[in-house]
Amino acid sequence: MNSQTIAPVFAEAVGTAALVCVVVGSGIAASSLTDDAGLQLLANSIATAMGLFVIISVLGPVSGAHLNPAVTVVDLFRPGSALSGRVGRAALYVTAQLVGAIGGSVLANAMFDVPQALSTTDRGGLGVLLGEVVATAGLIVVILLAARHGAGRAVALWVAAYIGSAYWFTSSTSFANPAVTVGRIFTDTFAGIAPASAAPFVLAQLLGAAVGVAVASLLLAWPPRVPRDAVAAPVVSSL
Repeated sequence: MNSQTIAPVFAEAVGTAALVCVVVGSGIAASSLTDDAGLQLLANSIATAMGLFVIISVLGPVSGAHLNPAVTVVDLFRPGSALSGRVGRAALYVTAQLVGAIGGSVLANAMFDVPQALSTTDRGGLGVLLGEVVATAGLIVVILLAARHGAGRAVALWVAAYIGSAYWFTSSTSFANPAVTVGRIFTDTFAGIAPASAAPFVLAQLLGAAVGVAVASLLLAWPPRVPRDAVAAPVVSSL
C-alpha cells in the first residue's frame, strides 16, 4: 500500500474505533450514574451524536469517514464515487472498520475497568430487526442526499442529527452499522449485543442499505452529482 491508501485506511480504523469507544464508554458511564433507562439512553444518544459529528468533521477529508461497511459497499457500487469499482480499497476499508470497532470496545472496557467479555444482551424480534432496516435505510438516504446536494462539511451535522434522533424513533436504538454491531459484541455492558443477535442485525442493516439506495434513487436522479470542489462527504473519499 502507498501513502495515499494507508492514510485513508488508518483513518477508517481510528474513526470507527473512536465511534465505538464513544458508544460503549458513554453507555458504561451512564449506567454508573443512573438506574433510569431513559436517562441512560439519553446520555448515550447525545454522546454518540456529538462524537459522530466530530469524527466525521475531522476524518471526512482523509477517508470520507465511512466508519460503516454498509456505507462503503454503497459507495463501491455508486457510479462516480471515489470508491466506485475499487474492490481492493473497499475491502481494506471494511477490514479496518471491523478491527477498529473491536478495538474501540476493548478500549472502553479498559478505561472503565470493565472485564473484557462477550455481551450477553439479547436483542431480537421482528420489530427490532425492522427497526434496524429502517435505521440503516434512513442513514443511507441522508448520506446520498447530502452527497447529491453538495453538503460539504455540513454532512457531519446531517448524519449526527439523524443518528441521534434514530436512537429514539427506532425499536433497535439504531445500530445502523455492521462494524459497530460487531464491535459491540465485545462488551458486556449497556451498549452490548450478544453474538447470536449480531448476525440478524447485520443482515437487517444490509437489507436497510439496499432499501436506502432504492429510496434515494426514487428521490433523486441517479447517480447523484457532487461538485468536484465539494469537501468530502462520508460517501465521497478524498484521494
